Amino acid sequence: MPIPEDVTGDEIDKDVKQELQSLPKTLAEDVARNLVMVARLIDEDPEGAYGYSRVALRLASRVAAVREAAGFAAYANQKYSEALAEFRAARRMTGTVELWPVMADCERGLGRPEKALDMAGAPEVHKLDKAGQVEMRLVAAGARRDMGQLDAAIVTLQSSELASNSVQPWTARLRYAYADALLAVGRRDEAREWFAKAVEADRDGSTDASDRLAELDGVEFVDALDEHEDEHEDKGEHEGEGENGTGGESADAAPQEDGDKD
Repeated sequence: MPIPEDVTGDEIDKDVKQELQSLPKTLAEDVARNLVMVARLIDEDPEGAYGYSRVALRLASRVAAVREAAGFAAYANQKYSEALAEFRAARRMTGTVELWPVMADCERGLGRPEKALDMAGAPEVHKLDKAGQVEMRLVAAGARRDMGQLDAAIVTLQSSELASNSVQPWTARLRYAYADALLAVGRRDEAREWFAKAVEADRDGSTDASDRLAELDGVEFVDALDEHEDEHEDKGEHEGEGENGTGGESADAAPQEDGDKD
């Protein structure tokens, strides 16, 4: 697969670069460049990222970082069985537990929420850092919802991390999951409160909490481009009508209320 000339491979994390030192120099550079492409594309073009991950895997399947990257690329494409196999391989190579939550989420993706819950109660969870433990809590709550245990999902998310006023990288997602779980059982007012709290913590737009909040408030955002096109169509229809012909209204993007606010 083609790789842009500006991608040198030096962009990768220093720990990954160190892992690749076990390879011949030219091979290490090729693998590094493919891993850079995986990282670049995994959010916007997961299929493309998957393709580059397969190239890297073919070149250096005995490198843990390559197996991990292949796992995340497969995971992004909902290839959960393949992702789980790659994560397990990476874990065997490194002996770390960092991938435990995403491995559990793969079990959910494979329709095995009970297995995910078993993993949530395993000793490995106690070895995770705070971020990993929060991620495991999110996965466990999702597994509860998969099993129809909606109230249990709410309880699972209730924690000191959720109650904390400090904003951490996981805060927005945790608050969002809690709001969504509340909404699932009809606790609309509480859900609105927690979606608002998620918006406050979501500094990088990792959730659509603002959209969910607007939806609960009965606010519809109109696409300015669509309205602009409609305006031109209206003007075209009324050409030749003289001074009394009517044109379209302003196409500014503005929220329109379609219901009373809570």
